[in-house]
Amino acid sequence: MSDWVVLGEDERIHMVELVDSTLRIKGLGVFNPKLILSEIEVGEEVLIGQKYLTRMPARLPELIKGMQRRAQTISAKDAGALISRMGIGPGDCVLDAGLGSAGLSLHLARVMGNSGHLLTIEPREEHAEVGLANLARAADCFPEFPQHDHCEGLVDEVVGNTGLEFDAVILDMADHSAAINACAPMLKFGARLACYAPNTSQLESCWQTCIDVGLNVEWAAEIIERPWGRASKGGVRPTKGAFGHTAFLLIAIKN
Repeated sequence: MSDWVVLGEDERIHMVELVDSTLRIKGLGVFNPKLILSEIEVGEEVLIGQKYLTRMPARLPELIKGMQRRAQTISAKDAGALISRMGIGPGDCVLDAGLGSAGLSLHLARVMGNSGHLLTIEPREEHAEVGLANLARAADCFPEFPQHDHCEGLVDEVVGNTGLEFDAVILDMADHSAAINACAPMLKFGARLACYAPNTSQLESCWQTCIDVGLNVEWAAEIIERPWGRASKGGVRPTKGAFGHTAFLLIAIKN
């Protein structure tokens, strides 16, 4: 059994560590997790305080919903596009910088398996603390998990000391240029580098820097997600709410 139990409450997810001690757990109250939850199977309900919660499987969607958050995370729609278009899978050596809350790294870890090697870099200690905690949960819950190493600092200052060659590099930061310059020589032939750029000026800068270091830009796009829901009088229709922008994605290949 994992050291973590995932509890579902309507649209909320609670990640509870099976600690044999009476604790105050945010949103659930005071109780001993191991005493109350260790015998609860997936699909079974448990009463905690005045709330009936259901034990959920510890899969990627549940870990994403229940993750600790500090920095804004890369959404599932963008993570999925990057993973598929970059061809990331088992056995790959992948760099995720900056780590932030590890939203992207959770997706990467799920598809890379035991044979992969994930390197994360984050210059802000307060963000890294949250991201690494989320990855530690995932390592305990996923049936397979890649080798994971973490470096603190700026990409251009630390990546050269790793001695690694990468199958994929994904950069999410305010200024990508120095990181692109540092990472381009460390890409294997046929490897891809991606930039996550919230605005058009960043996208243009990434594009030009990739060209300057000899990478070929093969794809750039903004991915739009349009949620739908059931109408009160029957049928389905687009739901109300903002048509939110996340970022522009750029992928360049070394060939």
